Amino acid sequence: MKYDVTIGIPVYRAEDYIRKSMESALAQTYSSIEFLILDDACDDQSISIIQELQSSHPRGKDIRILSHQQNQGAGEARNHIIDEAQGRYLYFMDSDDKIDKGTITLLIQQIQKFNAEIAFGSYEKIELDGTRTVYQYPEKVFDGKDDFANFAYRRYAGIQASACNFLVDLSLLRQSGLRFSKSNFWEDTVFTLDLVTYIQRAVLLPDITYSYLCRKNSLSDIHENNKIRKKDIVQYLMTVEQLKQRKESLIQKAYYPNRCYVAVMSDFYIICNILKRGKNVIPRFTTKELKCWIKHPATLPEILSFKQRRMQNVMLYLLGKLPSPFSILLIKMTAKRKGLI
Repeated sequence: MKYDVTIGIPVYRAEDYIRKSMESALAQTYSSIEFLILDDACDDQSISIIQELQSSHPRGKDIRILSHQQNQGAGEARNHIIDEAQGRYLYFMDSDDKIDKGTITLLIQQIQKFNAEIAFGSYEKIELDGTRTVYQYPEKVFDGKDDFANFAYRRYAGIQASACNFLVDLSLLRQSGLRFSKSNFWEDTVFTLDLVTYIQRAVLLPDITYSYLCRKNSLSDIHENNKIRKKDIVQYLMTVEQLKQRKESLIQKAYYPNRCYVAVMSDFYIICNILKRGKNVIPRFTTKELKCWIKHPATLPEILSFKQRRMQNVMLYLLGKLPSPFSILLIKMTAKRKGLI
């Protein structure tokens, strides 16, 4: 490998943020880094700003720009980065976020110290109004088969939903054949939840290394828009369906019941959002359309054999078997009781 690390950044319509994002990446204290930019058919000044840094910054020679002729979405952009990266380790960041200057140094030191395949930093989320929320991991090292996956699936949202802010051995990604989906929605969540099933040695750190900016009109802001396109929500649901796959290879794993729970509960929460903002969804969903997404990947006999989350999975299974009006009514009643709608 030409570099120790590749920082991969998909870029699309980020001209208001890309300079600060790039400057935070270029400020890393670690020296052997390739900055691999994937221009996903930008139609603004984002790439011009990066080219300016490429020619003027002391580390500009380490910036490499690849381009798509047509916009293909973040998932395909990240796949292209996986294919083209020249580093031994890969670190994804988004084009509107920032990282601490010691991020790569810290993560690679931990990987080397524990002979790990992956290292995660903690992060902060910055809302549109400036509110900051810290998501902090405990300091933990995993070095046993499925230990990390068991931790990640111990509860809903047991691991971060983003493909950013972890340093991973690139050869593991290539050998496993793990890819991002072509969807623009939740593709990084599904990727990360699949990635943990391939990891044996991992490190979690409480250090805040990443600042995630929730910018207006980004995909993460979709539920706050006045009008929500039905086809965008369907992309969310279709991406979640991927978590219900790989059944044959995972069904004997201790974490498989929790993986099922995470997948179907993701459908549940998306449907709760649809019910909450139904008047804003164009065109509207019918109860039959909504109910068809609550489908459990396991059979009832399989669920009854689960050693974890048996009752929760039974309830979700039955929810998918009820007639549409009753199923959606139960979801609505549960959501109201939990304060979700």
